[in-house]
Amino acid sequence: MLEYILLAFSSLFVIVDPVAAVPAFLAMTPTDTPEARIRMARLASSVAAGVLIVFAWAGNWIFRLLGITLPAFKLAGSIVLMLVALDMLRAQRSRVQETSEETDAGAAKEDIAITPLAVPMLAGPGAMTTAVLLHGQADSIAKQVALFLCIAAVCGLSFLIFRLSAAGAKWLSPIALRLTTRIMGLLLVAIAVQFAFDALAAQKGRWF
Repeated sequence: MLEYILLAFSSLFVIVDPVAAVPAFLAMTPTDTPEARIRMARLASSVAAGVLIVFAWAGNWIFRLLGITLPAFKLAGSIVLMLVALDMLRAQRSRVQETSEETDAGAAKEDIAITPLAVPMLAGPGAMTTAVLLHGQADSIAKQVALFLCIAAVCGLSFLIFRLSAAGAKWLSPIALRLTTRIMGLLLVAIAVQFAFDALAAQKGRWF
């Protein structure tokens, strides 16, 4: 159980990557007060948590409806995570999480809480994929509950990071940000490779 919780929390935190989202968050709210930024961050974190929990819970039903097997989704998901990880290793915010066009559109909106901050910046395709894959590995009700709590914890931590940045993120060193992003990218590469190995192992009996 502890191993699963550590895997769930670390992989979700790495793929959501709220620290790297702070510059975009500030760029999209240049004229907002710290109080308004905090309100948007609170709503965005809540919406992101809800989206990830619902997607994790309903993911297997969607697969059955579309005729997709979990190993196939794991392999596809590992590719998505690898794309995000490679951008993180270059200290870049991946376009899989949000594009520059979405960031620019967010700057023109009065309230960015739901889009693009909650979706796709926090609960983007990579985070949704990770949530579904982790739910597929939860072989008991206890692990499913632990996954939902991990999602809530990651989104709660995201809110705290945005709250700290609401006054301008003077604490955010560009060098430290790039270093942290690269380290998290390396961890995400390992997670993506492990998902791919799990998918191939699940199909081994069918292929050989």
